[in-house]
Amino acid sequence: MSKKIRNLILIVLLISNVACDQITKEIVRDRIEYNSRISVVGDYLILTKVENTGAFLGLGNSIPRWLYKITMIALPLLAMIYGLYILFRKSKLSFLLCTGIAFIIGGGVGNIIDRILFGSVTDFLFFDFVLFHTGIVNMADISVTLGFFIILYESFIQQRKLKSSAV
Repeated sequence: MSKKIRNLILIVLLISNVACDQITKEIVRDRIEYNSRISVVGDYLILTKVENTGAFLGLGNSIPRWLYKITMIALPLLAMIYGLYILFRKSKLSFLLCTGIAFIIGGGVGNIIDRILFGSVTDFLFFDFVLFHTGIVNMADISVTLGFFIILYESFIQQRKLKSSAV
């Protein structure tokens, strides 16, 4: 695949992740009341709107605003910029690895937009997988998680290739 096509696909992935996140959050902000409980698939998928001023599962939601701006906006924004640099400058990375990075950056940007515009992140999805359940999350969180698992899978594939070539 040519570098131009690869980069175009990655840009589409990035924009799609951010757009999906922002569109779903806008719908939730407009149509769902705070802390309401809307069953989509029994008790397995529930919509409920909360505002998260912290990070993962509300971690850090009571820190001073100046520290919030540094730890929840500035540092993640720098990490996203560095991720974009890696994504578009390191041509030896596999496309699967780049896909995982794009999902993480797209999700991260979605949540940073919320923090800048609203001072919090809108979460609205609760999943119950019987053996375990999630906290209340959003599409950006799902993008970041999916990106993490794609990178983990790619790492597993690379390890297997290294072991087979060593034999």
